[in-house]
Amino acid sequence: MHPAPASILALALTLLVAGCAGGAGLGDDPFPRPTDYEVHGIDVSKYQGEIDWDSVHSAGVRFAWIKATEGGDHIDDKFARNWAAAKAAGVPRGAYHFAYWCRAAEEQAAWFTANVPDDPDALPPVLDVEWNGQSKTCAKRVPRDVAIGQMKIILAAMERAYGKKPVIYTAVDFHRDVMRGEFTEYPIWVRSVKYHPSVKYGDRHWKFWQHTAEGRVAGIRGYVDRNAFNGTASDWQAWLANVQSPGSRSRFGENGPTQNTVMVSAK
Repeated sequence: MHPAPASILALALTLLVAGCAGGAGLGDDPFPRPTDYEVHGIDVSKYQGEIDWDSVHSAGVRFAWIKATEGGDHIDDKFARNWAAAKAAGVPRGAYHFAYWCRAAEEQAAWFTANVPDDPDALPPVLDVEWNGQSKTCAKRVPRDVAIGQMKIILAAMERAYGKKPVIYTAVDFHRDVMRGEFTEYPIWVRSVKYHPSVKYGDRHWKFWQHTAEGRVAGIRGYVDRNAFNGTASDWQAWLANVQSPGSRSRFGENGPTQNTVMVSAK
């Protein structure tokens, strides 16, 4: 029996609604959703306050990037505690440095390596490169060649100090202005909170995707950045084994700097 015209219309509307409800990663949308990835992590700083790392681990967080330093004289207030507590809870973690475009690259590299332990169990160091137009002290955008030159100095110093190829974190506008076609030999960690990275970064291969700044994780009271690893759980284990290789003991011991550790300024 052929359906009546009204039934045909109803069926069409039902299919249309179902298609719209599918979201990214379903139907004819070629891009997966963050939840389609198997391995997830977070990145944190002092703004997350006191973190219960045991609860974070129990919630299934597989990795964490922890803010360590900024510029040539600032260290995150919670770095020492987060660095030690994340490892104690069994969460693989790495430290990141926020680039400050009004400070010499050599001074920034010296500051990071003076304050971040050389722990062979750690994830690679991260260089966070963004334009920071809201900065009260350094809102300028340096020329592309200057930014590239400063990045190369810091990245090389990080690799010498820790024996691991650093990861580069970046945002859409900085990638467009500076990184397009550059640093292809480095793992890239991209920020894209509205779209899949392929929409904003084209064919750039990325290793980590920061997909929201409003994530919720047990053990953290407020919002936290959520990230996905670009690969399967097996890919993650292989990458982790590659970067967590035997090496020299930490200059600060296994758990990082203590409250009594003297931080040497690179000024």
